[in-house]
Formats: sequence, C-alpha cells, structure tokens
Amino acid sequence: MTEIAESRVPLLEREQVPAEVATLYDKLLADRGVVPNMFKALSNMPDLVMGVAALLKPLMAETTLPGWYKELIATRVTSLNQCEYCISAHRHLAAQRGATPRQVAGYDAFETGPFTEREKAGFRYASLLHQSGHDIDEAAFASVSAHFTTAEIIELTAIAAAFEFFPRINTALHIPVTPIPATS
Repeated sequence: MTEIAESRVPLLEREQVPAEVATLYDKLLADRGVVPNMFKALSNMPDLVMGVAALLKPLMAETTLPGWYKELIATRVTSLNQCEYCISAHRHLAAQRGATPRQVAGYDAFETGPFTEREKAGFRYASLLHQSGHDIDEAAFASVSAHFTTAEIIELTAIAAAFEFFPRINTALHIPVTPIPATS
C-alpha cells in the first residue's frame, strides 16, 4: 500500500471549526486521545462531519456484538479496500476496546486465527459483502444466520457497508494516517 504524502483537502484544527464541530473534536480527543484526520477533513463540511459522527455512534457502540469485534470487522473490510488510514485506526480501536494482540494481528487470517466459529462467520459474511451484496446468497445468509440474530445480521451488514464507504473518502482525498496516541 502506498504512503500518502499530503492531504488533498485541508485538515481543520479545533480553532478553525464551528462550535458544534469543536465540541465533537473535544469528545473525540477525550474518547480516543486524538482527533482523527478523517474528521478534520470532513469538518470542511460541518453538517457532513456531524452526520458521520451521528452514524458511527450507534453503529460502533457496544451491543450484543462487542466493540472490539466491530472494530475488527471494520479492519477486515478496510484491509480488503487497502486503506492504510482505516486499518491503522481500527486496529488501534480494536485493541483499545479489548481485542487481544493475536486477534488484532489475525483479522486477515481469521479462519486460522484466535476466533470463535461465530466470529469467523461474521468475518466471512463481511468479506462476501465486500465483493458484492449479491454474493450474500441463500447459503451465505443461512450460514451467518446460524450464528447471529436478525438484529446482529443487520448490524454486521451496516458495519461492513459503512467501511466500504470510509476507505473511499480517505484514499481519494489522500487523508494521512492519524498518529496513534501514546499510551499512558
């Protein structure tokens, strides 16, 4: 994958954004220890950055699917999209949310990695969805249905679909990888 030299759009700092976006920056900084560069780029359109934040909050929240697993589903899909920005961010978030080092390292080799059959089924589903929504045929849907509830399947589908979207933003706009904050 290619190292991105410079963003094609300005990465706005807190003092350059409207108050509502500054509040979002404060929350991101408190939660993640850093304001991700994607948010700094999208802040050029305040309504869009607020909408993205509003989408991500319930999508990546702890539910019956643990947050670390959602982050690794995101990492798997963004890896298939070859988005270094997204891979870096979601590997870090997966670890921060409780994934083991072996799990964080094993998202692409999930079939032989330290995952349950249920977790592997979700990775398979997300990988098929990356190819096309049409690849979720009756056999694939039956396979994921054996491990996940209807609500969880909807959640998995939404996560996988969303992380087809974000790599396109980050790669097209050459948004540089956000530095991982030092752990305290």
